Amino acid sequence: MDENRTLHPWELALLLSVCLTLVVGAWAGARQEGLSDSLVRLHVIAASDSAADQAEKLRVRDAVLSYLAPKLEAAESISDARAILRAEQAGIRKAARSVTRQNVTVTFTREHYPTRDYGSFALPAGTYPSLRVILGSGQGHNWWCVVFPPLCTAETLENAAVEALSDDDVRLITADGTDVVIKFRVLEWYDALKEALTK
Repeated sequence: MDENRTLHPWELALLLSVCLTLVVGAWAGARQEGLSDSLVRLHVIAASDSAADQAEKLRVRDAVLSYLAPKLEAAESISDARAILRAEQAGIRKAARSVTRQNVTVTFTREHYPTRDYGSFALPAGTYPSLRVILGSGQGHNWWCVVFPPLCTAETLENAAVEALSDDDVRLITADGTDVVIKFRVLEWYDALKEALTK
């Protein structure tokens, strides 16, 4: 090999592109994981897409949120909230069963979500801790929100939510402007790449 050989412009461009991709990917992964570690999402899945099952899904959502609201008031951190949600799975199931005749399955797991715009804030695509409430065979359209910090019924980020999230997370999910769109696009690109590589 010639030790005095210099890189061709296309080789240098390729090398720089690979380096930039790795740096951006590392940033996007850390950013999404940091946000993911700050909250828990609620996912209610209907038995089917029939009007009755979809209406039932919303009744179950309301019953679960009513049951969880006082329980989660005691949570001072994300780890407290996760411990409460794990410990309350039987109670959550009972609350859901109080408004449905369907079989109800409740799990606490990690789940992939697409980007979701809630109006005054948005969450990038990624894998998040998730409380799943599945009705019947779970073949219908679903409903999801953020159960901790408590954003399921909020039109804006409430004080409790702002306190639970880092300043960077609050800026990422609420700010307007081109820089946030670019950040979300990078996070979405990273998430899509990660999903494709793990399949």
